[in-house]
Amino acid sequence: MPTGLCKAGNSGQAGRLYSFTRHSLCYPSPPTQATPGPALSPCFFPAVNLSPVFPNAESDRLRVILVAPRNPLNIGAAARAVSNFGFFHLRVVNPYELAFREARSAVGAAPLLARAEEFKSLAEAVQDCTLVIGTTAVGQRQLQHPVRRLDQAARFLRKHLAGGRVALLFGSEKRGLSNEDLSHCHWFLRIPTREEHRSMNLGQAVAVCLYELARDPQASVKPEKHVAATAADLERLTALLLDALRTSGYLKSRPSASSKRRSAAPTEDKIRRLVHRLRLSAADAELTLGILRQILWKSRQDKDRTQ
Repeated sequence: MPTGLCKAGNSGQAGRLYSFTRHSLCYPSPPTQATPGPALSPCFFPAVNLSPVFPNAESDRLRVILVAPRNPLNIGAAARAVSNFGFFHLRVVNPYELAFREARSAVGAAPLLARAEEFKSLAEAVQDCTLVIGTTAVGQRQLQHPVRRLDQAARFLRKHLAGGRVALLFGSEKRGLSNEDLSHCHWFLRIPTREEHRSMNLGQAVAVCLYELARDPQASVKPEKHVAATAADLERLTALLLDALRTSGYLKSRPSASSKRRSAAPTEDKIRRLVHRLRLSAADAELTLGILRQILWKSRQDKDRTQ
């Protein structure tokens, strides 16, 4: 591992050399005594960014989405990480309003936070994306989609970013992503951490994920031939499928808000997960929407005749 050498100052250790192991993040390790050698002129080798980040078309296709963030410092740290690693688009869903205003007014927050888009629902925030990835510490949850380690997930993300928009979701500091939030995802990623302390600070998690995406800009990635349906198409498909299931009697009428809260995995979330697991192309999603519209029209027509 490369090291830098530095001559000691005026502390009585003149002529003695110290070595610093160069680390991949920001700071050198504490000095360790090296073998004395010929006197060198005072020098210091800080960690140098030898491969600066150059934003490109792939960077412009990523949407970093914070869901219900509450702490202005975390919002600011996440925005800074987005800018640090050469990405451009930050979206927030239903933020704690006071925290969002404080973050926007913080020193150094502009201009990325000033451009951040605010949405009332996650469905609206991801509607123009063709791949939606949720971050999770997993814990005791029974997840219905694949979970990939960050290093593995980054390869899939880079490949998809070569031809389509990707949403990367981060949950609130208090609860993470809810089951309903996770139902909008195609799959999940997890940052490897200690089993005894899985969860990370929001700002740190954003920084680690974006670093992994940005650290190998020279990697050649071919765009996927599969043109995926957008999240908006999949949400319309989910809504039509639910309507068809209710009209046919397979499902009861639309659940109340209270009953939905009591259910750990409401039917709507299950159906949405099913639709996302199909990984439909844009053409197949359009075809399926047409089929469901025709089924609904015919079912309602027959029902009207019998009344």
